[in-house]
Amino acid sequence: MLSGKRAPLLAAALLALATTLAYLTSFRGALVFDDLPGIAHNPTIRDLRRLDLLPVAIGPQGGTLAGRPLPNLTLALNYAISGDRLWSYHAFNLLVHLLAGLTLFGLVRRTLLRSPIPRSPSSELRAQHSTSLAFFVALLWLLHPLQTEAVTYLVQRVESLMALFFLLTLYCFVRSLDSSRPRRWEIAAFLACLAGMACKEVMAAAPLLVLLYDRTFVAHSWRETWRQRGRFHLALLGTWLVLGALVVASGGRGGTAGFGIASSPWRYALTQCRVILDYLKLALWPSPLVFDHNVPLAPDLAAVWPQALALLAALGASGWLLARRPAAGFLCAWFFLILAPTSSIVPIADAMVEHRLYLPLAAVIAGVVLALASRFPRATSPALLAVALVLGLLTARRNLDYRSPLALWQDVVRQAPENPRGHNNLGAYLLEAGRLDEARAQFTAALQLDPHYASAHYNLGKLLEQTGRDAEAAAAYESALHSDPKRADAHVNLGRVLDRLGRPADAVPHYEAALRLDPDAPDTHAFLGAAFVKLKQPAPALVQLQAALELEPDRAETWCDVARARQLQGDLSAAREACARALRLRPDFPLALYVLGNLDAAAQDFPSAIAHFRRAVELAPDYAAARNNLANALLLAGRAAEAVEQYRLILRDRPDDRAVQENLARALELARP
Repeated sequence: MLSGKRAPLLAAALLALATTLAYLTSFRGALVFDDLPGIAHNPTIRDLRRLDLLPVAIGPQGGTLAGRPLPNLTLALNYAISGDRLWSYHAFNLLVHLLAGLTLFGLVRRTLLRSPIPRSPSSELRAQHSTSLAFFVALLWLLHPLQTEAVTYLVQRVESLMALFFLLTLYCFVRSLDSSRPRRWEIAAFLACLAGMACKEVMAAAPLLVLLYDRTFVAHSWRETWRQRGRFHLALLGTWLVLGALVVASGGRGGTAGFGIASSPWRYALTQCRVILDYLKLALWPSPLVFDHNVPLAPDLAAVWPQALALLAALGASGWLLARRPAAGFLCAWFFLILAPTSSIVPIADAMVEHRLYLPLAAVIAGVVLALASRFPRATSPALLAVALVLGLLTARRNLDYRSPLALWQDVVRQAPENPRGHNNLGAYLLEAGRLDEARAQFTAALQLDPHYASAHYNLGKLLEQTGRDAEAAAAYESALHSDPKRADAHVNLGRVLDRLGRPADAVPHYEAALRLDPDAPDTHAFLGAAFVKLKQPAPALVQLQAALELEPDRAETWCDVARARQLQGDLSAAREACARALRLRPDFPLALYVLGNLDAAAQDFPSAIAHFRRAVELAPDYAAARNNLANALLLAGRAAEAVEQYRLILRDRPDDRAVQENLARALELARP
């Protein structure tokens, strides 16, 4: 038992030490999943270095950080400190987690002093009991491995930061009750609540829980609660206006949350009957922990009726406890109210994720600790210390799963082999690592579990492209589009494959479809323009190529396509200028030299054409088109013997090319003395 006047300080120091030791391994964590759009590909966090705060405050459109300006600002601060090095991001997440734990310690301690459990005969013993029990609640909460997803997974600081302000709101309210200057603490509680609303929508539960805390532990009746502090509670409820504005501005988080997404509210609510019970199980027995549960929606009530009955019973018991045993009822309300925004009828793309239990877990742990202390007062401390040690070791081990995306998705597949998204994402990282056979096995497994999984079809298409199987890749992309016609990337890749298969006319509709979905994609404009060049349609080609160059002026390859389009129009001067632009951007660019050689050949300037083609093949020896045109230019320049040498080099790699065979025969005939 912690005792003495310095017991709270000693408890805080021990909490800081234990948490730091458990999370040292988190600093090995890499960027995973939503970290990529939230950090690696988030341009708004780079604006702080330019002292441009508006983009930072608005944040990125869609995804985890949409409508959550405060977490986005903290990421911008991290970027200003360490750029792409992740140590400051991990340090900040750990600091937020520790501060939240210390705030929880203070909140529980002061609550127990106000309504001590178990009851002690003297104020000194009550203080000792309160400090010790609050210490164990905070310690187990800080070290529980469920918390790793909100700490080591960097972008999920939206959860831990919200939780810190949630706890601060309650803590400042409790401090206002015993302070000689309560107004200052009430203002601090209001500001903390306001900050939490700028972090995550779950903060909506904070004003309600402060109100319930007041009624349960302070005023003991709703009438007294409103009579004594009605204005304060109305001020907290007023912060919902800020939250509402942020929710509207986020636009349903890019289509991943809200009634506008494809999920049915009824089916989502049914699914949560199972999910909430799974959360409780993981809180008491944290195994297996799975980064991506990817829980399928329940088809109907018959599929989850036992869980639905159990949940209804739990909710009924919570209501009874609130009426008869308000302190225990408050813990139940804490658990259910904080989960309500994500585990009710409002559909969210992911029905179950572990970081949502970050703050509700405090109620479960507090209930267990207080129940043990009441029943087994002497054995509680050593037993809880042993549990804390085990939890800390599990947390340190769990953090290592975040060391790379590949390791994390391998763990997902190991823990949840029936999860098609796990197989697909693991396959994507295996593909990135060049482990093609293993990647294909994962994509195949994903499609066996879900034959209509668009991402798995798409990734399989990318793999087939890499292995030169363009016809099969085209079929895979078509399957992806059949499952999800709004995938712009699948349209683009299918267009590229069709282009390579000599079907630019078939590629054009896919590029156009991709541009309807994503009109500001410079690559797509460039690909469409190049396809029009192949179809000898220079006017529409130039429209698309200019659009690409307006978005990215330094595209050397696109300038080469502009040169080709100008050549088709007969404007050789403009074509040469476009080639010159390409070569200024990329000196010794083989494609630009090839196009320039073609312009020289069209003007019958064969010496210059030969020089340009020869330089192109020196830079890219496997550039068959440039070598073929070099041979043709040599032949037309009367240098048949040199042409023979080039044609033979081409046939070494393409022995069945009839056109080259015929040109070689002609060159041999002309080379005879």
